[in-house]
Amino acid sequence: MNIIRIIKSCAVLSITALITVSCSDYLDVNDNPNDPAISTPRLTLPVAEHNLAILNAQDMTYLGQYLAYNWATPSNWSTNQEFYRYTINTSFYNQVFEESYGVIFRDLTYVQNYEDPNGVIDYSAYKSIASVLKGFQYQYLVDLYGDVPYTEANLRSANITPKYDDAQTVYKAVIDDLTAAANTALNLPVNAENPGTQDIINHGDMNKWAQFANSVKLRMLVRLSNTGQDTYIKDQIALINANGAGYITSDIISNPGYTDNEDKQNPFFGYFRKFSTGAETDRGDYTVASDYAITYLSNTDDLRLERLYAAPASGSTYKGATQITSLPAVGFTSKDLSKVGPGLLVSTVQDQPIMIMPEILLIQAEAISRGYIPGGDAAAKAKYEEAITASFVKLQVPDAANEAMTYYNQPIVNVSWASSPNKIEAIITQKWVALNGTSSIELWIEKTRTGFPSGLPIPSEGGGVRPVRLLYPGSEVSRNSLNVPAQTAQTAFTDNPFWK
Repeated sequence: MNIIRIIKSCAVLSITALITVSCSDYLDVNDNPNDPAISTPRLTLPVAEHNLAILNAQDMTYLGQYLAYNWATPSNWSTNQEFYRYTINTSFYNQVFEESYGVIFRDLTYVQNYEDPNGVIDYSAYKSIASVLKGFQYQYLVDLYGDVPYTEANLRSANITPKYDDAQTVYKAVIDDLTAAANTALNLPVNAENPGTQDIINHGDMNKWAQFANSVKLRMLVRLSNTGQDTYIKDQIALINANGAGYITSDIISNPGYTDNEDKQNPFFGYFRKFSTGAETDRGDYTVASDYAITYLSNTDDLRLERLYAAPASGSTYKGATQITSLPAVGFTSKDLSKVGPGLLVSTVQDQPIMIMPEILLIQAEAISRGYIPGGDAAAKAKYEEAITASFVKLQVPDAANEAMTYYNQPIVNVSWASSPNKIEAIITQKWVALNGTSSIELWIEKTRTGFPSGLPIPSEGGGVRPVRLLYPGSEVSRNSLNVPAQTAQTAFTDNPFWK
């Protein structure tokens, strides 16, 4: 894929840069990255993992938070107007496409294709991990763009103008890849090298990688619930059951050894706070709670409110802003509004979530409710309540388990399972709360798929229609014009994903 590479300080490195990842020399480059020696999967994998974590922690989470109406901008700032006006064009968040192909897939493909020149080291574990991460990111590319390059992608100079494959074809190919990756992870050759701490996500625990592959696969299968392919979905879940690894049992996180230093702290934390001093960045000042989110959490007596958002500097009452373009100094300013909360901004060295337990538990609850996984209403309810408890625990709500129980026992629709006539709506609404600030791109995608949460506002200047996808970047259109599918300014609002 011939895409301009985006450089992010030391975060995006050459695939052949020699690095060693540890708590003391996190992403330290000792050789000239423009004139490298040689790389191996051991050196390339942690770079790919780190870049994937950055893209999902920053750009994709920020985008999801605004399109899911969780965040807004105070009136003393005029930034972020593209969110309120739904200015979706070929420049809007094009880094999602460009960095996936130009940085992340490039490195992961290198790992997949690498063979030890001496024929001594078996890199099957690395290749399995690369396949899982590719599947994770390809899912988002299809969800957000539709048709994408797949069969001819990532060939570098061998094909700089790859064809675009049908979205559903890519989805099912990725599902097959995840199936194979999980099986490989569980059945490695005896001489396969274990990545150990060079794997900054699961530290070489291949059972966890199989569980992660199964979990991403289940997410994709549930995404297909509107397509009339129930037999296919059940058959694929049977393959998950056959490998025996199950689903993740703890959060999937990345941490190469974040430190309280410039460009080396947790990427999400670094979006909002400066290293060393902890002072707010400009983004930290102009990113505030939405009025809708504050009102919803308050009305449902949800203690997660005080962890997802912080009390305003001017008082103790939590307040949010409307997503609207305002002239500076009109309405509530940043000091009057709640900002990103202490449950999300813990420290410079906090782990970076990739997939968290509340999400996979809610996915399982939906799969059970739809009859893809046996167990019936009681089993779905148990997963639902377990997910809420996991969310309270993750956000460090005091006395989390008991407070979660008090919360979900309230006779409120979409809070109590028994009080919720539409179980899918309850599940997706709770996902909207639990993934606030974490994997938040899921919230926009799920709103497109299900229509939930119901009542989620659309900015008055947004034209009354929420976008359902992104547009292919202008750089890709100019370089691969014969293959890029036709699109117009309205495509982002009318071209629903195939699974819709």
